[in-house]
Amino acid sequence: MPQGDKKTGYAQELKRTLTFKDLVTFGLITMLPIAPTQVYATASIESYGMAPLVYLVGVIAMVFTALSYSAMSREFPIAGSAYSYVQRGMNPHVGFLTGWVIIMDYLIIPGMLIAFSNLWLSAILPGVPSLLIIVLFAAIITIVNVKGISLTKGASYLFLFCQLALIAIFIICGIKFVLMDGHGMGSLSLEPFYQPGKIDFGFIATAASIAVLGFIGFDSISTLSEETKNPTRTVGPSVVASLVLIGLLFLGQSYTASLAHPDYSNLDPGMGYFNIIREVGGDALYYAFIIVGVVSVGIANALTVQSAISRVIFSMSRDGLLPLSGFLSKIHPRYQTPANATIFVGFTSIVVALFLSLDFLAKLVNFGAMTTYMLLNLSVITYFFIRKKQRGLKGIIRYLISPLIGFGVVAFIWSGFDPMTYYIGFTWLFIGIIIGAIKSKGYKEVPPVLGDV
Repeated sequence: MPQGDKKTGYAQELKRTLTFKDLVTFGLITMLPIAPTQVYATASIESYGMAPLVYLVGVIAMVFTALSYSAMSREFPIAGSAYSYVQRGMNPHVGFLTGWVIIMDYLIIPGMLIAFSNLWLSAILPGVPSLLIIVLFAAIITIVNVKGISLTKGASYLFLFCQLALIAIFIICGIKFVLMDGHGMGSLSLEPFYQPGKIDFGFIATAASIAVLGFIGFDSISTLSEETKNPTRTVGPSVVASLVLIGLLFLGQSYTASLAHPDYSNLDPGMGYFNIIREVGGDALYYAFIIVGVVSVGIANALTVQSAISRVIFSMSRDGLLPLSGFLSKIHPRYQTPANATIFVGFTSIVVALFLSLDFLAKLVNFGAMTTYMLLNLSVITYFFIRKKQRGLKGIIRYLISPLIGFGVVAFIWSGFDPMTYYIGFTWLFIGIIIGAIKSKGYKEVPPVLGDV
């Protein structure tokens, strides 16, 4: 058996092929460049037509948490993401519970995305059985991920190009529609960003709550640390870069849509953005967005999320912390991928898409993501500011003030969930506490690898 790395304690088992550009592409696909198709109408209605401001608030709010991921990824270039960061930066047992919460979050997202695509595709092709669509999509993403991150990388580039091309066409059509044809606002305007008398603390709070949930997924990049060339220098910057770039894409699309259709009051919450696309670009662009949306969400987006969660499950299983750890920690001898964990996620996705409601799934995702982000920010303070005593001016800003702001923003959003979200989330957490107690013999034992680093 190969010896473990002195810094991480693990032998290098996964194949290192990824670059900065690959990671940024992975992050963009996970957050989905055309995501405004899903939430623009709701965001616009809730913000009095200032959806671009909502996305701007979201980027600013999440950049502090992104900086925390960047700091921890430099220190711990490990596939487990927040599980490994909290485990080593704060406490091994809290780290396990963080990983358990991540599993709740990311394990169900591929199935939820497939369910969305099935819903949209059924509207176009009502005669195709849902079971067939769901199994087909799950099989495609599982096979691609098992065959290796290089194949996943190639698929991500293809889907990213298609989405960026459509976004560019929409923005060009929107500018022509407004500035040349004189429709919508008829000119450039600051109203989508600022309307006197309508912006206050309550507005910012609502905007942050809507927007932050739209950026879930930027942290998935850190799960690829063990498949990245020079991860200590590459992973952190790619996390921040992908967040900023996706924010610019969201801003461009939402600003164009706001100029083209300023009357937010008559937007349909589900299809409002698609209707604006049809208004400025005609039926061809409308159907192109729907088709690309179905494929991008059900395959491209689900592909990257499945890749991320399979690596978290692999990371926790090689520490012996999950049921069936011996099976889930196996690496494919040819492809050098966490194949068993990936197949497990694939089967779970089918079950999730077939039997759980989208509203129920959304509640799980929201609780899991926000809880993980809070613990990650606290681990930065614990590790760098308290344990390593980096308390100079730079240390205070980077390892105390920045993660505190990140924690505060996420905690504020976490505090606004409905009672059912808390009930579901804490039930899952309680199950994790029991499993953790069994695996650690009453939280007395830690993974053996932690004694080697």
